[in-house]
Amino acid sequence: MSTEETVLQNQLFEENLRLKAAVEELSALNEIATAITSTQTLEQIVDLIVRKCVKHIKVEQGAVMLLDEKDQNKPFHTMIRKQDSLSNILPFRMDAQLTGWMLKNRNPLIINDLASDSRFKFMVDNNFPVHSLLSVPMIVKGKMIGLLTVFNKKAEAGFTMGDQRLLGIIAAQSAHVIENARLYREEQALIRLQEEMRLAYEIQVDLLPKLQPVLPGYQIAGKSIPAKDVGGDYFDFIPSGDNCLAFCLGDISGKGIPAALLMANLQATLRGQTLLGNDCKSCVSFANEMLFRNTAPNKFATLFYGIIDISKNELIYCNGGHNNPFYFTRDNKLTPLDKGGLIVGIMPGVPYEEETIPFHPGELLVIYSDGITEAMNNTEEEFGEQRLIDLILQNRNESPLKLIEIIIKNIQEFSGNQSQMDDITLVIIKRDE
Repeated sequence: MSTEETVLQNQLFEENLRLKAAVEELSALNEIATAITSTQTLEQIVDLIVRKCVKHIKVEQGAVMLLDEKDQNKPFHTMIRKQDSLSNILPFRMDAQLTGWMLKNRNPLIINDLASDSRFKFMVDNNFPVHSLLSVPMIVKGKMIGLLTVFNKKAEAGFTMGDQRLLGIIAAQSAHVIENARLYREEQALIRLQEEMRLAYEIQVDLLPKLQPVLPGYQIAGKSIPAKDVGGDYFDFIPSGDNCLAFCLGDISGKGIPAALLMANLQATLRGQTLLGNDCKSCVSFANEMLFRNTAPNKFATLFYGIIDISKNELIYCNGGHNNPFYFTRDNKLTPLDKGGLIVGIMPGVPYEEETIPFHPGELLVIYSDGITEAMNNTEEEFGEQRLIDLILQNRNESPLKLIEIIIKNIQEFSGNQSQMDDITLVIIKRDE
């Protein structure tokens, strides 16, 4: 065979190898693309990418690390190490130096002798013997979302530029699918949250009185407007014998389903204690013990609980850490109703006291939640107590129901286009002249 024929034969052999490698690469990319686009969950996609990289790049292990979307220095997704044995999946923490290098440089990295590379030599571990690695960034729309890394090339020659190119294509291809899966998961989480808030809203509304109570010689009204993020404002009217009506207004910590369920428990407790004929301080004390012993430490409530006795025309009340209601005498003197104790549910064994005051004709009691006084306008100015007091005095001749409508209308006008950040709740009781 002539020299020219030998050269030509070698060229043909090399070309065949190149074409074969190209076909294998295209086949691998097609296999991966088909697999990951038909996979649903983020965890399944990550697992599949690692397995396919281990197979097609012919390495011992592979890993994907996804970065936290808010803090790229903080891992968002648990590292996955995939060994050649497909049944062996172990947790694996990527070395911080490698992550930091990739965040800074955003370029592929090949190291075929890890022990001699001063930047990453401490990654060498007898329990996880790494002698070579290839790592590429996963980037979507200019944002680095993670790293795709393979370890220990089986071929003695180590990782090649062809391996780097193939892994880079896989990373680019996978990054978009992973980001879509991540967005889908966030969307589903938002849908679940919205459903939870809807259910919480329904629970809260169902617990509120549907009708205004009728009590001879008195006008009584209550209303609650839940905020967009459902909180835990609560009020109730509870008949107690022929001559008494119990009432309460509370503000429960937290939002959503937990707050709504806590509200339901508090309502059941207070109704039960009231129907047993217990006095104000005993009802609040029992509610305190119930909340403390049956809820998390960060769950508590402010609670104003009172009883009107029409046989004596008296108001008996106990204030469990709630903002002081406004009690206006006929000559517009404001009396604070501050007897009681701490907010309920914060600690056991809290002593509570009650106070009895005469409820004279024409006198007015206004109980409110802090969503009223803390409502803000566009300049972040609060509505405040004084503005509320002035508004009540200007309209105190109105019926309780009409007065509630006036207060709510003024708060909405004051807030302008500001969103309602907290529940707005009012209970107003007025003795007839």
